[in-house]
Amino acid sequence: MRLARIAHAGGVAFASIEGDEVLEIAEHPFGNPNFTGKRWPLADVRLLAPILPSKVIAVGRNYAAHAAEFGNEVPGSPMTFLKPSTSVIGPNAAIKLPAESERVDFEGELAIVIGQPVKNVPAARAASVILGYTIANDVSARDLQKADGQWGRAKGYDTFCPLGPWIETAIDPSDLALRTEVDGEVKQSSRTSLLIHKIPELVEFVSGVMTLLPGDVILTGTPEGVGPMTNGQSVSITIEGIGTLTNTAQA
Repeated sequence: MRLARIAHAGGVAFASIEGDEVLEIAEHPFGNPNFTGKRWPLADVRLLAPILPSKVIAVGRNYAAHAAEFGNEVPGSPMTFLKPSTSVIGPNAAIKLPAESERVDFEGELAIVIGQPVKNVPAARAASVILGYTIANDVSARDLQKADGQWGRAKGYDTFCPLGPWIETAIDPSDLALRTEVDGEVKQSSRTSLLIHKIPELVEFVSGVMTLLPGDVILTGTPEGVGPMTNGQSVSITIEGIGTLTNTAQA
């Protein structure tokens, strides 16, 4: 199933996308979704961030080539940090470039969406607690990240976590092509098979630290090729089997 959050003439709702139509889901998309019977052409609705997580847990340096491009070692265990829920935006929303940063980078990533409340999930059972997968841009104020030493400010600005365009619930995430383009020029091109810490391991690790709630998001890390965005540039991240997430940088 392809799950989305949409804005339509009557308000905001979760929906299932089936071809060129969207079917409204009652309440929430977890478990076995109930449908209201309302439907609209996809062209008549606006796609929002597909989920509003209570927290976003991001994983750093999870592709060897990305760690190397900044001269960093590959971590022995997942390196995690938090992005606030207020950093989340949806497709086509503007990424606001803060005045205090001189370099704001894109980072295309595969994102895991959790489907139920969980704690201490073994890797062997990780797939059973995942609702699906979406695309993320782990926007980072690179100069502030370096200056601060810790990443809370650099990764946590409002609009610094675009998600979308929807959640794919039936996909094998183990070897998907990932591509990031800036104004049509390819900047990142890799595959999720190159993740150092694989998805089951990440779910086990993160759920061992904190309780995960339905809708929480784990960003799995970005491959090499990250770089700056400037005012007016369009950033499009495409992941095989999911789709394309596009946002524009705005000063």
